[in-house]
Amino acid sequence: MDRDEILRRYAAGERNFSGLDLTGIRLSHAEIAHIDLSKTNLSKALLNGANLHQANLSEANLHGADLCQTNLSEANLSSANLRSAMLVRANLTKANLHKANLQWASLTEVTPLDIDLSCAIASQTIIPAGYASDG
Repeated sequence: MDRDEILRRYAAGERNFSGLDLTGIRLSHAEIAHIDLSKTNLSKALLNGANLHQANLSEANLHGADLCQTNLSEANLSSANLRSAMLVRANLTKANLHKANLQWASLTEVTPLDIDLSCAIASQTIIPAGYASDG
């Protein structure tokens, strides 16, 4: 499945894209709020600038994904693999990061500045001083 097919199906009202292999997909600046990408392989995906407000990304593989300036407000990222992901300037307001793997991820300049990373795997993560982390 490619970008055009996902956006076409999304525009037609489909929201469930869970469990797919979308390795390396380019969804930069896509308006896909409320989408279900749970258990989807999005490793090395380009999602920079996308609107993923209230998206379900639980247990998704986002290893090495570009999520810079992505709106992930109220998104469910529980148990997601965000290892080596770029989340620079991402909006994580009220996002669920419970048990997410953030090893080697970059969380610089994210919003808000009070993200709760308790129970997240955050060793070697680039996190500004003041963040809560079990790291």
